[in-house]
Amino acid sequence: MLFDSINPATDERLAQVPATTPVEREAMLRRAAAAAGGFGARDITERAALLDKVAAVLTENRDTYARLITEEMGKPITEARAEVEKCALACRHYAAHGAQYLACETVALGGPAGRVVFLPLGVILAIMPWNFPFWQVFRFLAAALIAGNTAILKHAANVPRTALAIADVLKRAGAEDGVFQTLLVPSAAIAPVIEDPRIAAVTLTGSGAAGRAVAAAAGRALKKTVLELGGSDAFIVRPDADLDRAAAAAVASRYQNAGQSCIAAKRMILVGDIAEPFLERFLDGVAQLKTGNPLAEDTTIGPLARADLRAVLHAQVTDSIAAGARVRAGCALPAGPGCFYPPSVLDGVRPGMRAYHEELFGPVAIILRARDDAHAVHLANDNPYGLGGSVWTRDVVTGERMARALACGSVFINAMVRSDPRLPFGGIKASGYGRELAAYGPREFVNIKSLWIEP
Repeated sequence: MLFDSINPATDERLAQVPATTPVEREAMLRRAAAAAGGFGARDITERAALLDKVAAVLTENRDTYARLITEEMGKPITEARAEVEKCALACRHYAAHGAQYLACETVALGGPAGRVVFLPLGVILAIMPWNFPFWQVFRFLAAALIAGNTAILKHAANVPRTALAIADVLKRAGAEDGVFQTLLVPSAAIAPVIEDPRIAAVTLTGSGAAGRAVAAAAGRALKKTVLELGGSDAFIVRPDADLDRAAAAAVASRYQNAGQSCIAAKRMILVGDIAEPFLERFLDGVAQLKTGNPLAEDTTIGPLARADLRAVLHAQVTDSIAAGARVRAGCALPAGPGCFYPPSVLDGVRPGMRAYHEELFGPVAIILRARDDAHAVHLANDNPYGLGGSVWTRDVVTGERMARALACGSVFINAMVRSDPRLPFGGIKASGYGRELAAYGPREFVNIKSLWIEP
């Protein structure tokens, strides 16, 4: 079997990469398990040193990796460079703070000594998506390695060269054999790997369907999972908000990576009479976006990653228009090569429409109008997802009250939602469970062991 690497901007086949054979897969599992004991027993300062070297490799080769990302999944080159830099930042963060996050805790027991230690689980299987093909991997990997685990990556089928490049990053950094490996297999072949006794736990970023399948396979084998399954984030704008600032952030949040982001601001919830003034600013910003060659420095919207993804998005849009949604921008399928879709805006979206209930994974914003703060919170929560959200207001006290009422994993007040190594990242409801980043990321994949020591 061969994995095709296709340039979504040109439809050109860039390469064909052979799949991992069953014999190679067995050898990979054997190496990962053999390396786990020694790597986990290393002093954490040694693992931190490895992460610093990984960060150096990423930084030194930033432009090479960025071009690979752009060619293989269509991300504009400026965004691809920023993605590689963010991976290096995460590695340096855990190199600097991992010892603090995983330090032994002392518990007062009134006589006996009580301690809580955090020990690695072993081999972690990561099933990762294509939309941030470097960042999604390093978001889990830096935390897993600092905790002393080894890792096997099953990446998305449309980014095989990126998957191999990440393995090369670790090799260049001096990671010993078996610490990190890339497994190139189709999704249909991953269940036996999940159930293999040498796999200690599984982390997945992907669709709800993928999450249910992975959780079911892991559940049968009693393996822990962390799932990040996408989102449909609300972007609430109150009447007292700075509309210029909010509209600029809304454009940046919704249309980065051609809208292919779990934490993009997908639903603009506009409170009271600021709807049209906000929309005037927002639509002006959308009109200034430039769609084109993602390798060009001034391109702000590249193609979607695959033709089938564009087809699904357009069906969601056209079905919603047929149900009464109004087109304020875009929404027409362009002619020509590549998987491009115009920056689009749907207004008048109501319950019952696909755009209201489903995640639109592409450059389409939907507009919802709220009577007041309570109605805005209701609209935000009337959705199966629960990843992130934002509230825009000059009244920070009210903003925080609303933020606490939103059913999601993170809320940003007067800022666009982003992942940051210093804060935990993850969702609730159909957005999954578990947390990555900060101190919580490494602790998802450790044995939290209690010690009771009599004098």
